[in-house]
Amino acid sequence: MVANARGEHERWMAYAIREAEQALRRKEVPIGAIIVHNSRIIGRGYNQTETLQDPTAHAEMIAITAASTHLGTRRLEECALYVTLEPCAMCAGAIVLARVPTLVFGAYDPKAGACGTLFNIVQDDRLNHCVELVGGVAAEQCGALLTNFFSGVRSKTVGKPGYDTRSNGEDE
Repeated sequence: MVANARGEHERWMAYAIREAEQALRRKEVPIGAIIVHNSRIIGRGYNQTETLQDPTAHAEMIAITAASTHLGTRRLEECALYVTLEPCAMCAGAIVLARVPTLVFGAYDPKAGACGTLFNIVQDDRLNHCVELVGGVAAEQCGALLTNFFSGVRSKTVGKPGYDTRSNGEDE
């Protein structure tokens, strides 16, 4: 990948990370997504599965819905989706159905990743659309959000008084 493209991807990924931080503040799994069209964010989302008690309320699904509403079409043909974690099979299928041409993700997901790790749904040439895929952008920062969240869950500190939802301890 060209260094300039990498820098542009990192710039947009920073916005997806902000969405993941929104999820973290709401005690949701910290995954965030944005959709960019003509250098503007037209869709945003963060995980809301617990808040909405909806297994489909993943960051990507919420961002796709927002972007489709913004454009007035189900086809996101001139867009790029940025998400902090490699999409699962459900989200990868939605990305294909929405005709998103470019997917950029942060951390790889060894347990449910469907964009190169366990499966590669978005580039399966048996489907009617293939997606340009860029993985590992800001992977350490994206992964740290998840690692810190799940460490807190395991130690049962998430949701307790004094729990700091900021992954890196810096002021916002």
